[in-house]
Amino acid sequence: MEQEIACPGSSGNIILRAASVPFAQIPGQSKLFRQYQNDPLSLKKFYPSVVASHTEISERIPQVLASYGVDREKLCNALIAINQRMNASERVFEHISLLREADCVAVLTGQQAGLFSGPLYTLYKALSAVRAAECLRGRGYKAVPVFWIATEDHDLDEVNSAYVLDKDSQLLEVKTGVSASDLPVGNVCFDASIESAVSELLASLKQTEFSSELKQLLQSSYAPGDDFGTSFGKLLSAMTAEYGLVLVDPLEPEVKRLAGPAYVEAIRRSDRIVKALVDRSNELAVDGYEAQVAIGDDYFPLFWHSDDGRRLALRSGSKGTYRIKVGDKEFTIDDLASIAERSPERLSPTVVLRPVVQDFLFPTVCYFGGGAEISYFAQNSEVYRCMDRPVTPILHRQSFTVVESRVRRTMKSYDIAFTDLFKGLDALLPKIVDEFLDRKTAGTFAEVEEIINTQLNRLDRELISIDPTLAANLATRRRKIVYHIAALQKKFRAAELRKDETTHRRIESMFRSLLPNMHLQERTLNVSYFLDQHGKKFVDWMYRSVDLDDRSHRVLYL
Repeated sequence: MEQEIACPGSSGNIILRAASVPFAQIPGQSKLFRQYQNDPLSLKKFYPSVVASHTEISERIPQVLASYGVDREKLCNALIAINQRMNASERVFEHISLLREADCVAVLTGQQAGLFSGPLYTLYKALSAVRAAECLRGRGYKAVPVFWIATEDHDLDEVNSAYVLDKDSQLLEVKTGVSASDLPVGNVCFDASIESAVSELLASLKQTEFSSELKQLLQSSYAPGDDFGTSFGKLLSAMTAEYGLVLVDPLEPEVKRLAGPAYVEAIRRSDRIVKALVDRSNELAVDGYEAQVAIGDDYFPLFWHSDDGRRLALRSGSKGTYRIKVGDKEFTIDDLASIAERSPERLSPTVVLRPVVQDFLFPTVCYFGGGAEISYFAQNSEVYRCMDRPVTPILHRQSFTVVESRVRRTMKSYDIAFTDLFKGLDALLPKIVDEFLDRKTAGTFAEVEEIINTQLNRLDRELISIDPTLAANLATRRRKIVYHIAALQKKFRAAELRKDETTHRRIESMFRSLLPNMHLQERTLNVSYFLDQHGKKFVDWMYRSVDLDDRSHRVLYL
């Protein structure tokens, strides 16, 4: 059953239609995530604060406020500086002012600082947090949405590209020429190649009434000398201006200073944290689940930032000391705790500690994450316990596949459902060719197969009466005959699809649009393609399509 969503269009309202697809029907989802979406309360031992519905998170507000101890004035002053740098809207600063109040909570989400905002799910995370905060405010609670830009992450390859569908509906990867080794991406600045990347992206897209608007948006956000985090923030801020999404850059000096006490606590309790994480990983395995983050006995929950700015792993060494993974520098626990107190900018949290640091800095009532984040929250709930912090519940962000009208027409023409795509093109070929392209030849194949089977059955009966070993030999040859007929039939179908250029083009375009590189659209495509096609109102369409009660993947038909 489809849900209808009224949205403003260029000439009056348009109706989007949303259909829900359970994650159990989507390949590649971890067992732990599927179970969490299907029955979260059944996993309470891994997620102590789990809720059955987003409406229950308000019950945590008294506990969150009681355990929160960071100076709100200092935090909000830092947020003003960050968001001014990112050209935030007045609505953002209104939310920062609200966060200064002692009874205000935050709904958090976050993502790496991907080029041109990265995959579509970045936007979906942001809008999920926006809608949850609005829901709380609508029920009389003070709440603001906060987006944590993961500027401390140092895997440049993960953020240095964006994918769009070009004017020929081909999948195009756009990259910059920037290179860096182990630097936090928030400290990596663009060179002149960013201008070439913007130009390449814009030139690849169809010229529409919205192309000039997209050009201005990208060029005002990305320029030589800007760093990945700031440019990402400018673009996300511009896209979500009316919703008041508060952005936070953890590399901001004041944010680092405020996080220092959490670093100290994690360092002092690091042995306990690592043991708990190893035990939890084993517990997950016993229950048939995979641990998302591999935790070795030498694991340490913080990274070291070297004199030249590199972010390097710390590992436990001999005689109770801790060493940088690259080099021979060693520290005691007291050394590291002292550094965290005096120079917290020399440290940053690992993936299992980062949520605890976020929730130390903010009065976090819940966090919106993706499937992988939900999986590793099963481990880092132990970090909360070891640090005597209330465990924050995690909710899955909204998950969308956007089906444009041209693609929907293709699906309707060939009677293809969204879930059929997961079978791959080879599995769809029999239906497309046999039912829509060449019924005659497809029928001939069916007739030939029936005749062959009838005659081979006849021969089999006669051979059995003569010599059973001959019948066994026939069975072997029958399998070969059937195999070769099937192989020939497959080649026929592929050739028929190639011959019909229109159908071939439409089917391949459908796959590239909805399942690029055989991944969900939201994990590959960049929002700039849709902004070029539909303008900024596309963001509003996604905002209106968020349904926090729907734990499935939502397929939106434009």
